[in-house]
Amino acid sequence: MTDTLGQPVPAVPSVPSALDRITPRRTRVGLVAGGLGAYWPQFPDLLPQLQASARRVAERLSGMDCEVVDAGFVSDAAEGAAAAEKLRVADCDLIIGFLTTYLTSSMLVPIAQRSGSPVLLLNLQPTEAMDHASFDTGAWLAYCGACPLPEMANAFRRVGVEFRSVSGYLEDERAWVKIARWITAAGVRAAFRHGRHGLLGHLYPGMMDVATDPTLVSAQLGGHVEILEVDDLRVRVEQVTDAETAARMALAREVFTVDDSVVEEDFAWGAKVSVALDRLVGDFGLDSLAYYHRGLDGETHERVGAGFILGASLLTARGVPTVGEYELRASLAMLLMDRLGAGGSFTELQALNFRDNVVEMGHDGPAHLAISARKPLLRGLGVYHGKRGWGVSVEFDVQHGPVTLCGLGQLRDGTFVLVASEGEVVPGPLLQIGNTTSRVDFGCDPGEWTDAWSATGVNHHWALGTGHRVAELKAVADLLGLGLTVVSG
Repeated sequence: MTDTLGQPVPAVPSVPSALDRITPRRTRVGLVAGGLGAYWPQFPDLLPQLQASARRVAERLSGMDCEVVDAGFVSDAAEGAAAAEKLRVADCDLIIGFLTTYLTSSMLVPIAQRSGSPVLLLNLQPTEAMDHASFDTGAWLAYCGACPLPEMANAFRRVGVEFRSVSGYLEDERAWVKIARWITAAGVRAAFRHGRHGLLGHLYPGMMDVATDPTLVSAQLGGHVEILEVDDLRVRVEQVTDAETAARMALAREVFTVDDSVVEEDFAWGAKVSVALDRLVGDFGLDSLAYYHRGLDGETHERVGAGFILGASLLTARGVPTVGEYELRASLAMLLMDRLGAGGSFTELQALNFRDNVVEMGHDGPAHLAISARKPLLRGLGVYHGKRGWGVSVEFDVQHGPVTLCGLGQLRDGTFVLVASEGEVVPGPLLQIGNTTSRVDFGCDPGEWTDAWSATGVNHHWALGTGHRVAELKAVADLLGLGLTVVSG
């Protein structure tokens, strides 16, 4: 299957049937259409035609995964000011201004200024082209939305408001693909702006690249970082009943293939921690969670820290990325990819295969079950490599086909930057050690790709999601005000 641009469409990730996905906040889109009121008495048929076009745009937007706040059709600056107040109060994630014909910048600039939301201008004329032989001035004006676009661009830049535009015609599917991309990006921005991100435990000792100042997250992306202690989870683990543990084990058996290496006692402990994790996420209203605790000699806190993997994977599949090694920025990159519909699994480099020209990557611990190539495996491990503890781990290969890597890097001055690369997961031999592992072909020498990827300054963990998503990530980076570095083959 291909999209309207003729590009292959990857399979849409689906959460295992036994899991209920957490419903995120719907993206709120403000819509205002307008034209110059001086035209209406001069050309009586013009306004009804433009209003019909505005209704069509509202209809198309309402068919997308968003809530539309329609401020109506404005004909002068006074009506524009009234629309500005309505959209300001609505707290929209994206403002769409539909230029149906010529209108003055004084009609739309206040809307952009007062809302504080990103702005997308639409220039969608009625059809592909005018009928030059039959059109008079009134008919031409319905095709004149392009005329004010440079004026808007100049005025917006001079008042310090960023904007984007899409030009086409009403039923131009290429234009609507771009519009949908901006709405999706606005949803990602909203997920960060309204998000609550948990940090439980402490930094993995020695990993200087993963250390993140929580205040920088709020400053650059919005939202709140909640600092949690292991005891916040330990107490909830102690409150889980045997019946709840048994029910969670039954759920896990439906979601996973349980390998013979799984020790029943470890399985039950992971299920118990999973129930407690759900309560922790609910009690603190978390949209993501990053954790790590070292512990010592099998004491309770070490066992809690080692019992995360089952519950963290189930939460990630439900739309709450939950990752180890205190990797806050990786959990945010995973949240971004999840909200794009790409899944997004916790990933790092594992090895290079110069014979097959692939990069092998993945991670031990939690993974995004919704993008597994097959029913994921739950494997028992006597030791978690590089970490204290033992128990059950998740193993699978990401769906074969196009994929995108997305990392949230941090520069020397503290600025966040998105880093991305598109490739393809291909079949081949994989390790069977309780890790997610994928063989990714980037269309070039794996060593050269690895050097280029590392040179971006991305931290050593990132999100791996399905589909080629760089076009969407460009829109996300634009709305978030972040730089985007793309590593290509």
